[in-house]
Formats: sequence, structure tokens, C-alpha cells
Amino acid sequence: MNLLIKSARIIDPNSKHHNKIMDIFIKNGRIEKIDKSIKSCKESLEAGKEIEFSDKNLHISTGWMDMHSNFREPGFEYKDDLKTGIQSAIKGGFTSVLLMPQTEPVIDSKSHVEYIKNNTRNSIVDVHTSSSVTKNMEGGNLVEMHDINSVNCRTFTDDKKSLQRNEVMKLALLYSKDLDGLIMNYPNDKSIFNNGKMNEGITSTNMGVSGISNISEEIMVDRDINLAKYTEGNLHLSYISTKESVSKIKRGKKEGANITADVSINNLVMTDEKVKTFDTRYKVLPPLRTKKDNSALIKGLKNGTIDVICSDHSPEDQENKKTEFDNAAFGILGLETLFGLLGKHISSDLSLSEIIEKISTNPRKIALKEELKIEEGEKANITLFNPKVEWEVIKSDIKSKSRNTPFIGEKLKGKAVAIYNNNQFVIIE
Repeated sequence: MNLLIKSARIIDPNSKHHNKIMDIFIKNGRIEKIDKSIKSCKESLEAGKEIEFSDKNLHISTGWMDMHSNFREPGFEYKDDLKTGIQSAIKGGFTSVLLMPQTEPVIDSKSHVEYIKNNTRNSIVDVHTSSSVTKNMEGGNLVEMHDINSVNCRTFTDDKKSLQRNEVMKLALLYSKDLDGLIMNYPNDKSIFNNGKMNEGITSTNMGVSGISNISEEIMVDRDINLAKYTEGNLHLSYISTKESVSKIKRGKKEGANITADVSINNLVMTDEKVKTFDTRYKVLPPLRTKKDNSALIKGLKNGTIDVICSDHSPEDQENKKTEFDNAAFGILGLETLFGLLGKHISSDLSLSEIIEKISTNPRKIALKEELKIEEGEKANITLFNPKVEWEVIKSDIKSKSRNTPFIGEKLKGKAVAIYNNNQFVIIE
């Protein structure tokens, strides 16, 4: 499919056209031409072989990628499935997602990975999946990492269950080095976590709710960094949420540890003050922390300590959310609102180029070892967006089967307007 994009500002520091307003012609899935002015072919337009697209304040970047999405299939299709998950990704402007393996059955074998691949083939969104690190995410025996890696799956994580046993993490990191794979771990020491429900602090004390202390994360950050240095394995720390964790990661990188890290959008734009009303829509893991932690995380993004911003897209059905706070499931939808939340809350701290680095360049480089750029001859995998437009989150517009987001009715800033990938083009309504 051929596409002519008119007058778009290119946001791609790896391109010689960075920050320039250009026309871009895409032919059969590749960028054919970039110039200040490209005329459309009238005959092609009339024959439906070419689409001309323009939009007010149009910007273009390499396609966005989310490193932490849950589409819930197989096993929990009543919450979401591969089809509706892809629709959420499109709505949010993402051309690639990395799925977490916490399904039923758990994605812990070559055949399970192939199920995801086979059922998302030919989509405009590249759907990648992680495997669990341990069988059935039980924290003990490692999965057959070599076998799983043979079907182009290089990321392994037990996600929110966290790897507790030191010897298991050590062995997984050694295998990651051998495979050139990646071990992703959410640092959370369960012996200290102690079934907490929200951030431990003044707010939790006043509410009488059991708290999740910062130290439960920070102790495991120390352990994981030390094991990464010892094994020289490939480690990615997921969902970092505290100021001290940022400091530890910064120090670990300076000492030569092969580590990267991400932060959830939730922990950048909200604090535990939101939980005061016992609204279960704000119950997330890691928990919403304090303004001090938010500021440190943003600073960590700015100076390169934190590499990626993720959505932590976690659909949950009403039964698991509309219940007592202690019993409610953790999780918020994230794909459809991520960019708008960044525009509203973070755009004064991070430049547009820095934001694109954290939601496009770095996640793809870390998870897939892949680099895209907007240059002639390159594959066309792009997101078109307007960083200034304000829009309201409307419940009926949500593509996920679930509706577990606290942002319904809120006005956000910045929105994807179209994506092009795999020789397909979708305008986002």
C-alpha cells in the first residue's frame, strides 16, 4: 500500500531529517522518498492505490513500542483477548507490543509462544511475547530457554510474580548471556512485601491499609544488579518506582553492569494521594508512591538512568475491580492513554525527542535488538501524532473489553492520529 504523508515534522534523532517538516512517500512498505514537497499521483489516488494524509500539527516518529502489555489470552479472554488488545494498541498509536506471559496456561514453552505468533500474524501491530523464566511462573525450575529462543523469543520474565530465589536468577542470567536473551524482573522481595495493598506511608497509615514498603523493591534492585555484574548477563529491571532504586540503578550502570530499566506511566503521573477515597481503579503494582519518587523517576528518565516508559496495560473485569479495596486486583489500562498522559504531565520535563526515545527507540532496541529510522530505503514502521491536541477519555471509545481506568472523563494532551506498519495503514478515530 502506498501512502503520501504531507507536511509532517519528523521526530527521529537518528535521521538527518530530525525536526524538519517534510513530505514522506511510502511505497510497498518502505520509505521511498523524503522531500520538502512531493506531489501526489492523481491517477494512483483515483485508482485507490495511494492515500494522501495530512493533519494539523502533524508529527511523525518511528512506531511506538510498549514493553509491558497484557492481552490476557489465552485463559482470560473475558478480560481482553489478542484482537481487542491489538485494537487498544492501535488506538494508543503503538505498532509493537511485548506481551507478558501471565496467562492460563502461562507462556512457558515454544508451542505457547507460537500460539501468540500464529494468532497475531498479518496484523498492523507486531505482537511479541515474553516467555516466563520459570515453569508455570512458580519460581523454581527454569523453562527450556534455548528451545523457546529458537522461535525468536529473547525476553524472559515472571513479571509481577518476581524471581525470589537467588540461584534461579543467577542461572537465568547466565543463560541470557549464552542466548543473547534478556531477563526482565520486577524487583519485589515478597518476604517484605507481605501482601501489601498500597504504598507504605502516611496515607496508608491514615487509611488503615497494609503498605508496600520502598525497601521491598530496593533490596531486590541491589540483588539483581549484583547478580548481573557477577554473571555478566543481560538484565532489565521492570516497573521501577522509588527514588532510591533510581540511585542504585544509576550507580550500577556507572560500575559497568549490563542493565536497563523501565517505569510505568502510573508511577510518573500519580501519587498515593489518589488512593485516599479507596477507589480501586488506582490500585496498581508497584503501588503509586510519593511526589518525591515521581520527581526522581522523571529525573532518571532525563539523565538516561531509566531507559523506557511502559504502559503496564492490565485489563481487569468488573468483578475484580468493583470490590473491597483489599480484595481488588492490581492494574490499570494503559495503552490508549499513555501518550496523552505524557503530554499532559511530563512534556514540561522531557522534550518530545526524549519522550519518543523512551516509547519507541529504547524499548525496541532493548527488547528486540532492533533499530528503526525515518530515512529513504528504510522499512516504514511509523506513528503519526499531534502532540498539542487536547482530547477527553470517553468510556465508550475504549477498545479494551475492560474499562478499568481512572482517566474516564479526564482531558489529556497529545494523541496518535494514524499508524503505518507491515504495508498497512490505519487512521485512528
